[in-house]
Amino acid sequence: MSSSVTQLESPTVLGFGGVGVDLLATVDKFPNPDDKIRSTSLKVQGGGNAGNALTCAARLGLNARLISKVANDAQGRGILEELKADGVDVSFFVVSKEGNSPFTYVIVDNQTKTRTCIHTPGSPPMIPDDISNSTFLAALDGVKLVYFDVRLPETALLFAQEANQRKIPILVDAERPREGLDDLLNLSDYVFLYKACFLQTWTGAPSVPSALVSMLLRLPKVRFVIVTLGADGCIMLQRSMEDSVQAEEIDADDLLEKLKCQSDSSTAVPSCISSDFTSLRAKGLGSVCGKLFLGTAEKIPQPELVDTTGAGDAFIGAVLYGICTNKPPEQMLPFAGQVAAIACRALGARAGLPHLADPRLAPFT
Repeated sequence: MSSSVTQLESPTVLGFGGVGVDLLATVDKFPNPDDKIRSTSLKVQGGGNAGNALTCAARLGLNARLISKVANDAQGRGILEELKADGVDVSFFVVSKEGNSPFTYVIVDNQTKTRTCIHTPGSPPMIPDDISNSTFLAALDGVKLVYFDVRLPETALLFAQEANQRKIPILVDAERPREGLDDLLNLSDYVFLYKACFLQTWTGAPSVPSALVSMLLRLPKVRFVIVTLGADGCIMLQRSMEDSVQAEEIDADDLLEKLKCQSDSSTAVPSCISSDFTSLRAKGLGSVCGKLFLGTAEKIPQPELVDTTGAGDAFIGAVLYGICTNKPPEQMLPFAGQVAAIACRALGARAGLPHLADPRLAPFT
């Protein structure tokens, strides 16, 4: 399949996980305890990792199908309407007659360009009995890739098991420790992590490269792992799918340093540099045959940087697009970095998400 898609041939991606309403307040400076301050702006828009990532995928041209749960309240109806307006299929949603839909207060600090989130979960939570067997089976029809953000874990695991049985690839967003994470990781084909610290905590490895090697050793089904590093870009380790690859063994940390030396730090736009397929060794952990990628992030001018809320979700949405359209990592990582950088130029997780026709994406498509 070509790396560009038309409306008729667009692959279908299924997302399962969190949605909500974000109430975003920008402030000149984050308040101290017991302070009373004024916001400089206020915006209300959809949020939630799965909701944001699938909105991004839909704007990039994929057929995006999303499963989650909301209540039949004003917030829940708004969540569904906003997703539908962006072309996301919400026909498989569970809508509770009672309870409340999820929402998050987001405080955006104009001084530090950081955001603080205070989340209120939806109630009642989703349970497997919320999904009928016919809905369960129909939701996976024609799907090329399934994405989980590890919310709603009991029901998520059932979908992951069925997808695995159907040999539909699975991408897991391992944002942080959550109930059911290990079960989903064991079924995953692709793993995405927002933070290096969690990657190292989960594996017990002393560095990011060694942690990536450890993850591929512990999860033999996984094809690649990506960890994002904020303004420092991302690192990806792709497993060699050929058993017969003969490669010289090299220390994973040394290989990353070699790539950093080869990378052009003067480039303002996202770029990617990679090793050859080789045997990467992590001291005390073992070796895996794979290819290491170093992706750089756009150097966003400070006056243009508005809000990093949802930058990781934007990156994931672009990765979903890249996998579904068979983009090689050398193209996918800069493309995802550019999508995330564009999203950071507007307040909130969705307002700045670009469409595929956005001229700022032209060099990457």
